[in-house]
Amino acid sequence: MATAPVVLTLDTPTLGDRSYLVHDGEVAFVVDPQRDIDRVLALLDEHGVRLTHVFETHIHNDYVTGGLALAEATGAAYVVNGADEVSFDRVPVADGDTLEVGTRMAVTALSTPGHTFTHLSYALRDTPTGASVAVFSGGSLLYGATGRPDLLGPDHTHDLVRHQHASVRRLADALPDEAAVFPTHGFGSFCSTSVDAETDATSTIGHEKRVNPALTQDEETWVAALLDGLGAWPAYYAHMAPANAAGPGAPDLSPPALADATELRRRIEAGEWVVDLRHRTAFAAGHAPGTLSFGLDGSFATYLGWLIPWGTPLTLLGETPAQVADAQRELVRIGIDRPVAHATGRPQDWSDRPLASYPTATFADLAQVRHHREVVVLDVRRSEEHEAGHIAGALTVPLHELPARVTEVPEGEVWVHCAGGYRASIAASLLAAAGRRPVAVDDDFGRAAPAGLPITGLMAEVAG
Repeated sequence: MATAPVVLTLDTPTLGDRSYLVHDGEVAFVVDPQRDIDRVLALLDEHGVRLTHVFETHIHNDYVTGGLALAEATGAAYVVNGADEVSFDRVPVADGDTLEVGTRMAVTALSTPGHTFTHLSYALRDTPTGASVAVFSGGSLLYGATGRPDLLGPDHTHDLVRHQHASVRRLADALPDEAAVFPTHGFGSFCSTSVDAETDATSTIGHEKRVNPALTQDEETWVAALLDGLGAWPAYYAHMAPANAAGPGAPDLSPPALADATELRRRIEAGEWVVDLRHRTAFAAGHAPGTLSFGLDGSFATYLGWLIPWGTPLTLLGETPAQVADAQRELVRIGIDRPVAHATGRPQDWSDRPLASYPTATFADLAQVRHHREVVVLDVRRSEEHEAGHIAGALTVPLHELPARVTEVPEGEVWVHCAGGYRASIAASLLAAAGRRPVAVDDDFGRAAPAGLPITGLMAEVAG
């Protein structure tokens, strides 16, 4: 017997996204599934429900969808805006269309342009009661923010940002305050207008009316503030929408070929990327020369996808096969489908030369060093982070620009920092691979000023 709708969340924190499986005890639908559809299939089995519909809120810019593959694997209807130009069969929907899912659930498409021109949100109604219980808002209304309006290029941003303001207000007006809000983006995703937007587990229309700037500010104030705050987004985004419009298939998560130390050295010398998945402090202590540090403990896929020249052969190094498998899962979500090789074990197993290393340090160490010798301080945070507050005299090269700008970094000892250590480690490995002498500051930037380092920028001006 069907019950009231239950919403299950599939969180992908490394990309800042969430997908949703909704069921009534008998049938289910899914909204915005990630590429690794085995997670969805496992939930369906766990709850003993049959998938009938897969809904896409929009053609995604930050990940490769698993929607088509999931629909094909289960026989579910694949529901996509009829205005989207795609290369596959789908169930086309438009504003106001309602689809019945089993006997307890009705899903209505609501046009909410702003993140894209054809963006849809989906309102869920509990059929027996007639209550609108939730809205799946994709990249429209987020927790404390909205989806960014500039991913389709500057020619469209002016129109999309105003569409976005109108769209979130449409949702707020159309749905009751108690309706739950389930966005796809906004949990650290660069699809959000604020990478630091709220990451609460739940929200409602009523709560967003009280806290969301798009619902508390007038249009002109909100538009000006939003456009002023937009920063860079990952370079791999350019490849996501074309892949999604083409209809991506299910990923191959089988292990890539094994590589020995000789092959790894050959690949490095050929200009391929050989990536070490271990924690950054282990990498700093000893690594195969020429390898790069992208630990699985941070936003691994986001930064690897952002920095790697698209199409460059990639080899993964992990302490265990499980680490390599985790990395593959992360990578297929952004369309890096098949690493060319992998190796597991210890760094001594991965090199036919002596291991390389570099020091790690804190901001207190940097303050002490600057008392008795001059060193280069390299800030690899994003430009907006640097402008808010930075160490006086520091050179700023945002991490995503560093591969093309390594030659701008002065020779000598380079103390590289970010906000918490993860990006600094990536940058230090890039510098080390280029023959430089990095020191990776593995510390929270909030400790820089208490350590005695002079801070300048907007935050320092306000504090002064």
